[in-house]
Amino acid sequence: MELDRKLAILADAAKYDASCASSGSYRKRADGGIGNTEGMGICHSYTPDGRCVSLLKLLLTNYCIYDCSYCVNRISSDTPRARFTPEEVVNLTLNFYKRNYIEGLFLSSGVIQTPDYTMEQLISVARQLRETHKFGGYIHLKAVPAASPELYRQAGLWADRLSANIELPVDQELRTLAPAKRHTEIEGAMIQIKGGILEAKDKTNREGKSPHFAPAGQSTQMIVGATPAPDATVLQKASQLYKKHKLRRVYYSAFSPIPHADPGLPIEKPPMIREHRLYQADWLIRFYGFDVNEITPTTAPDLPLDKDPKLAWALRHREFFPIDVNKAPRAALLRIPGIGVRNVDRMLKSRRFRALRLEDLARLRVSIAKARYFITTADHNPDAFQIDTVKLPQRFQPEAQQLSLFTAVTGEL
Repeated sequence: MELDRKLAILADAAKYDASCASSGSYRKRADGGIGNTEGMGICHSYTPDGRCVSLLKLLLTNYCIYDCSYCVNRISSDTPRARFTPEEVVNLTLNFYKRNYIEGLFLSSGVIQTPDYTMEQLISVARQLRETHKFGGYIHLKAVPAASPELYRQAGLWADRLSANIELPVDQELRTLAPAKRHTEIEGAMIQIKGGILEAKDKTNREGKSPHFAPAGQSTQMIVGATPAPDATVLQKASQLYKKHKLRRVYYSAFSPIPHADPGLPIEKPPMIREHRLYQADWLIRFYGFDVNEITPTTAPDLPLDKDPKLAWALRHREFFPIDVNKAPRAALLRIPGIGVRNVDRMLKSRRFRALRLEDLARLRVSIAKARYFITTADHNPDAFQIDTVKLPQRFQPEAQQLSLFTAVTGEL
């Protein structure tokens, strides 16, 4: 098969894996080598610090010995198949990099022959790039569950980030849709990767060395909407993974219906806004001090689609408000709708010198339209307006939708 045909098939097949961000890594270029994990290029993804990073995102092959019902590359699928050799991926990466198309490589694969064999093939690509070609750019490798622990250790030496996808939040649902996979095997890979990361950090602290082992950590991905699992179950599993395995990110991927799918799977894709709400809730759990049970209580196990999860929580807990922005502690300020982590830190610094007013918050680009109902400032008290708690949710209309050209012209919705 021609190389360009392979590239078309295997680049398209890789689109279902969302866990390809490249944040958290810094790798210097070796003398006489090429590439590094810094800089700018043709942007395909954004890091938390705002940098744009372009990645060549491929499958080594879309042949697979597994028959996961939700996967277009399952063994029983009639999708076109292709396979790269490790050398072909190496050459593609270098040629794309030299043309300034990319800054790094995201490489996954279907499982061929055995998990160990597949993992060896992935490692071969990374090792050749690092050792033979002195490539200093970003490399993200997929960690194939059930592979040998030693192979994960080798992968971590060459890759900036590793990811073993948890796939579904409930193990029994995974057993039903992917009979060859188990959460215990997937989390076993995570345990090995975590061990390598901690060992590298320990050597740095004890010996003053800086051994590289997956310096950008590990991530995973969950498919959303393929099973009846509510958002509460998805977020509980994500929270457990963060605590147990110290993951950098959990990625949420809305289920995409595939041709000739299992009749037990949904025939329609879940709304993309659900995926967006899960990311917002994930952020609240990791950086805002919220617990999963607060965001998705037993009375509301699914996140509302018409408002963000922090606003939804605030509307359920009016007794917590209003909050005095000039006196409240940081933890309380983080729960105010429309105010983010950076602005909370700026407010804490500013109020040491003057009493904050609404205009001060506006200068910080706080969403006054949202926050004003939940805060008191030196010149503002929502209780003075006698806002009806029952009617308050009506003030927050569903977020604006994209208008068609006809709608935009006529003004009709």
